[in-house]
Amino acid sequence: MTILSYADSALSLLPPVVAIILAMFTRRVLLSLGVGIILGALLLTDFAVVNSGQYVGQQVAGLVWDDGALNSWNLYLLGFLIVLGMITALITVSGAARAFADWARCHIRNKRDAKLLTMFLGCVVFIDDYFNSLVVGSVARPLTDRYYISRSKLAYLLDSTAAPICVISPVSSWGAYIIALIGGILTAHGFADSGHLNTFVQMIPMNFYAIFALLLLLCVALMGLDVGPMRQHELNAQKGTLYDESKGLPPGANSGLPEADTGKILGLFLPITVLVFATFFFMVNSGADALAEKGQEFSLLGAFENTDVASSLFFGALIGLVVTLALVTIQGVGKKMIGKGIIEGAKSMLPAIYILLFAWTIAGVIGQLETGKYMASLATGNIPFAMLPAALFILAGLTAFSTGTSWGTFGIMLPIAADMAMGSDTTMMLPMLAAVLAGAVFGDHCSPISDTTILSSTGANCHHIDHVITQLPYALIVAGISLSGYLVLGFTGSVMAGLLACSVLFVISIIGLRIKSCQRKA
Repeated sequence: MTILSYADSALSLLPPVVAIILAMFTRRVLLSLGVGIILGALLLTDFAVVNSGQYVGQQVAGLVWDDGALNSWNLYLLGFLIVLGMITALITVSGAARAFADWARCHIRNKRDAKLLTMFLGCVVFIDDYFNSLVVGSVARPLTDRYYISRSKLAYLLDSTAAPICVISPVSSWGAYIIALIGGILTAHGFADSGHLNTFVQMIPMNFYAIFALLLLLCVALMGLDVGPMRQHELNAQKGTLYDESKGLPPGANSGLPEADTGKILGLFLPITVLVFATFFFMVNSGADALAEKGQEFSLLGAFENTDVASSLFFGALIGLVVTLALVTIQGVGKKMIGKGIIEGAKSMLPAIYILLFAWTIAGVIGQLETGKYMASLATGNIPFAMLPAALFILAGLTAFSTGTSWGTFGIMLPIAADMAMGSDTTMMLPMLAAVLAGAVFGDHCSPISDTTILSSTGANCHHIDHVITQLPYALIVAGISLSGYLVLGFTGSVMAGLLACSVLFVISIIGLRIKSCQRKA
């Protein structure tokens, strides 16, 4: 079977764009992704229907069995989702979630404090974005439900904390991956003497999108700034409708589970705490083993650079499940209730698993269409030097939006950004690399085919497209602010000038949103 190449063709954009537009308008994610997959397969096989069917079959099989071996990354991540669903359901069955909600009613004073606590937890659990969204969602959901905060708002709190905090944290799966990429790029361009960790830290204030996404989130939590469709979701939540019930149960939701009357807060926090520390241990341990195989000395940063994230999440979740089962057994919860919790918890994750499988399949199709390479090629035209940081921010955003992956965008766009800096002005190397990081997170936040966005919806028990639609206005506001900052940075060569421009625009935006919010309430 001959597979065509579309690296130099705008046709490579067609499948993801069609899938995204269909998802936005029909609100049917699986159907939209399926259409994108079929369209991509037809393009790759020159519209040979039989070959297209074979190709799709190969892609689906590759999700489980790839290159003569099990696809451990995918299987571990799916296993993590199922086990986490079991833990969440057992916590509900034990009555611990309700006990936490009752405690919160006495100690958390209002909606603002509930949102601030959720954001704080997201900043503390920074080791991985998947882990962040799912675990913090499990902890915060009883609290936000108690104060009638919509599931869409919770998903926004999770998603807009997870990626921005991970992309600027060196001790995280994201930070380690970025440091390794940047280290290789700098070494290849003759900057071998520069400390890679130090370089990453220098780039943090240049990542305008991550910084101002977190600041906007803080303002939203403090001031209740509901923009666009989010306002209607919050109004519905005040009436007791936390999510759109006409669409059925959202991914990760448990409905009709019995709850024990003897639940304690410990039943919520001990399993989650064990899960966090066990996952951290396995991440460090798997990274240490990889370093030992390479004959390198152990370091925490080196361990995170070489860690196996998916297996660490899975085994950490298994330890958390064992602790949860022990607690509910000691509590005296009946075997039938425990069994129902395990079964229903696993079943609750199936919608999220279906979406992930489809998203991974279309990601493989997009990879073979070389959509990312085509997007990257747009950056090599005659763009004025002063416009390069802003242009890279936009192109990285479009690439992540189209492909649904920040990490893939990093791998494609960072080397191109470095080459462009070497060919123009090496002093702009780090700002241009930072612009790519910022743009990739922005595009990831907007993309309905992003696995991070999917898992944030799952962690919040929110319908996926509702999360995408309600988060989009906030992401666009921060993107506009960031773009202005990169334009100022490009023309002045000053990071401080870019930050100042972003800060001024940010304050103006918040004042405008605050005035509009007050007018609506009046």
